[in-house]
Amino acid sequence: MKVRLDEKSGHYGSGMPALDRLLWRIHMDLPLMLALVLLSAVGLFILYSASGENIQTLYRQATRIGLGLTAMFFMAQISPQSWKRWTPRVYITGIILLVAVIIFGDTSKGAQRWLDLGLIKFQPSELMKLALPMMVAWFLSEKPLPPRMRNLLVCTVIIIVPVVMVAKQPDLGTSLLIAAAGLFTLYLAGLNLRLLMASLVGAGVMAYPVWEYVLRDYQKQRIMTFLNPENDPLGSGYHIIQSKIAVGSGGVYGKGWLNGTQSQLDFLPERNTDFIFAVFTEEFGFIGAILLFTLYLFVILRGLYIAVQAQDTYSRLLAGSLSLTFFVYVFVNTGMVIGLLPVVGVPLPLVSYGGTSIVTLMASFGLLMSIHTHRKLLSP
Repeated sequence: MKVRLDEKSGHYGSGMPALDRLLWRIHMDLPLMLALVLLSAVGLFILYSASGENIQTLYRQATRIGLGLTAMFFMAQISPQSWKRWTPRVYITGIILLVAVIIFGDTSKGAQRWLDLGLIKFQPSELMKLALPMMVAWFLSEKPLPPRMRNLLVCTVIIIVPVVMVAKQPDLGTSLLIAAAGLFTLYLAGLNLRLLMASLVGAGVMAYPVWEYVLRDYQKQRIMTFLNPENDPLGSGYHIIQSKIAVGSGGVYGKGWLNGTQSQLDFLPERNTDFIFAVFTEEFGFIGAILLFTLYLFVILRGLYIAVQAQDTYSRLLAGSLSLTFFVYVFVNTGMVIGLLPVVGVPLPLVSYGGTSIVTLMASFGLLMSIHTHRKLLSP
C-alpha cells in the first residue's frame, strides 16, 4: 500500500522517522542544513584568525549568518508554485532597484553599488543572483525544450539587461555570477551544443572590442597582473604574490590555527574577505583545503540531487542553476587566490566576511529546500 505524502494534507508514511517528519513539516532538508551550518561554523572559526582575533568582527558575521538562516527558513516555507507566480514581480523589482542604484546609489571605494535606506544598506545586485535564474526558469517552464531560437533571444535579453547594469556600477565579479546563473539555466534547459560552441566563438571574437571599449583601466590591470604579477610586485601584483606565498607555506598540514605568518603579520591584504582562503590554507594546509572542498562538493551535489528530484520544469531549472552558480562562487574565489584566475572580487561562500552575499546565498538554499520539501511523495 502506498500513502501520498503531501504537506497540505499533513499525512505522512507510517515508517517515516519522527525527525524527518518534523523537518518536512517545517520544510528543512537535514543534510543540506547541516552542511551549511558546518560551513558557516568553519567560516567563523577562520574569520577569528583572519580578522586578527577581533571578536566584534566575529559577532557581526554571526549576526549576518543568523539573518541568512532566517531568510533561508522563510524562503523554504513558500511553495515553488508561489515563487513561480511571483517571479516576474521579483525580477522587475530587481531591475527597478538597479536603476535606483544608478540614479542615487551610495558610492564606496569608487563603485556605486549600494542603496542606503537609513536602517539598512544593501546591494540590489545580490537580489539579481536569485531573480535572474528564477526569471529564465519561469520563461522556459511553459515552453518546449530544448528552447527554440526565438525563446533563446528573449532569454538573452533577460540576462543581458541586469548583467550590463551591474557591470556599469562597476562590479565585474557580481555581473559574471549573475550571467553564469542565467546561462546555467539555459544549459540545463537543453541548449544545443552547436549553439553553445558558436556562442563561445562569438565571445572570442568580441574579446578585443570588449578589452578596448568596455573594460575599465583597473579591470585591464587586473588581467595584466594575472598574467604576470611579478611585473609589479609592490603594486598591483602584491595581493596575488602574497596570497600564493600564504597558500604554499601552509604545506600539507598547515601551520596551525592563529599561526599563519602571512596573515598574522599583515602581509596578506583583504585577508578576511576575498583572500580568506589563503588564510585557511596557510593555517590548515592541503589536508584542510581538501576537507573544505569536500564540504562544498557535498552542498553542490545535494543541490543537484534536489534538482533531479524536482517534479516540474521550473523547479528543476531553478535548483540546478542555483547549485551550479554556487560551484562558480567556490571555483572563482579559490582560482583567483591561487593565481589561476584574475582577481574579480568574488567572496568564498559562507566563509568570507560579508553581509548581503551571505543572506542571498542562504535565501537561495531556502529555495532549494522549498523545491525539495514541497514535493508530493509516495511512501511505501
